[in-house]
Amino acid sequence: MYRVPRGEGRQKGEVMEKAVATVNRKAGKAQKAGKALRHSLTGLLAVCGLLLGGCVVLEEKYEAEKARSLNFQRLLAQEERRASELESEVKRTKRELMEFEARNRELLAQIQAIREQMTRLQEEAESVKEAALLERKAMEEMRKLGGQAATKAKKVEPQADMPRAEDRAQKNPPKATKSVEVSPHPPVAAKPGTIIHIVKPGETLFRISRRYGVEAEKLKELNKLTDDIIEVGQQLVIAIE
Repeated sequence: MYRVPRGEGRQKGEVMEKAVATVNRKAGKAQKAGKALRHSLTGLLAVCGLLLGGCVVLEEKYEAEKARSLNFQRLLAQEERRASELESEVKRTKRELMEFEARNRELLAQIQAIREQMTRLQEEAESVKEAALLERKAMEEMRKLGGQAATKAKKVEPQADMPRAEDRAQKNPPKATKSVEVSPHPPVAAKPGTIIHIVKPGETLFRISRRYGVEAEKLKELNKLTDDIIEVGQQLVIAIE
C-alpha cells in the first residue's frame, strides 16, 4: 500500500483549499453578479412597464385627439353645407327682392297714372260744374231780361201823335262825346306784396288753385266769391304777404 508523504498531502490540501476558496470567491462574485443582474432586470422591467404605460397613455391621447379631429371635420362639413344652403337662400332672396322692386315700380307707375287720370277727371268735373253754373246763370239772366222786356212792352204803348225817334234825332243831333271804355272787371286794389292772377281762357278756379298750391275755398274767401264761376280777364287775389 502506497502512502502519501505527509509533506505532499499537506501541500495538496492547501492547493485544494485554495482552489475551493477561489471557487467560493468566484461563486460569490457570480451570486453578486446575479443579484446585480436581477436588480438590473427588475429596473429594466420597471422602466419597460413605465414606457408601456406611457405608450398606452399616449395612444389613448392620440385616439382622443383623433376622435376630436373627426368630430371637428364632421362639424366643419356640416357648417360648409349650412353655408352653401344660406348662400343659395341669400341668392333666392335677392332674386325675390329684385322681383318685388320691379313689381313695386310697376305699381308706382300705375298709381301715378291713376293719380294723373283722377286729376284730369277732377279738372273735367270742375269744368263741367263751372259750365253748368255758367249756363244756369246765363239762363237766369235771360229769364230776367225776358221778363223785363215783357214788362216794358206792356207798360209802353205806341202814340201816333208823338214824333218818332228818328225825327227827334234829326232835329236834335247828339253832341259829340268821348267814348269811355268801362272794363267789366275793375282792377283790384292790391296791397304791396299781393299776388294777382288774371284769368285766361280755359282756366278754372280748380286749375288756378293747383297751379299756385292754394285751396279753392281759400281763393273764394280771398276774392269773396259765392261760387266757382270765374270769367276771362277777372283778377284774382292768390295770396297776401
